[in-house]
Amino acid sequence: MPVPFPHTDAVTSIYKPSTPDTDVTFAEHFTGLQGRFSYCGTPGELAGQLQQLFTERKWAKIYCRENQLKEFIAQAGLHLEYYESLATCDAAITAREFLVGRTGSIVMSTAQQSGRTASVYAPVHICIAYTSQLVTDIKHALAGVIQQHATMPSLITFATGPSRTADIEKTLVVGVHGPKEVFCFLVER
Repeated sequence: MPVPFPHTDAVTSIYKPSTPDTDVTFAEHFTGLQGRFSYCGTPGELAGQLQQLFTERKWAKIYCRENQLKEFIAQAGLHLEYYESLATCDAAITAREFLVGRTGSIVMSTAQQSGRTASVYAPVHICIAYTSQLVTDIKHALAGVIQQHATMPSLITFATGPSRTADIEKTLVVGVHGPKEVFCFLVER
């Protein structure tokens, strides 16, 4: 069958050129989708903000399988009780592969220690990310995942804010099929 539109340019991006402030673009899109965004200039600032969040919410039961995050939390002086069950935890803390500025998405994969379960089953998902992991587009995130792992992981998840559905009488409901809240702490690095 002949191509219906032979003069179409399939190479040129359909999006406006990206701004140099990918972090601002990400924050705008992420918060526009009901995500809670916080910028941290240093790891010490991150520790302080996490401590404040856990204290305000009275969270003590935390799900975290990422060894580097557990070490950071311990070095920061936060005393958390880690749970292996997502069903009984207050919140889950995960790392990420990348953050996509254009969509406000957190990119995770099965190559990570926590896989995708925490971002799907936890009542609250807390993501710790670094400015070096910000990319403009989904295609850059996919290329980065392949470069980091040599092969494509079996599953890549794009989490864009809290879960939402409009299946119930065409009314948007948040937090039905996944986390009711998603926090992203972006650390300068």
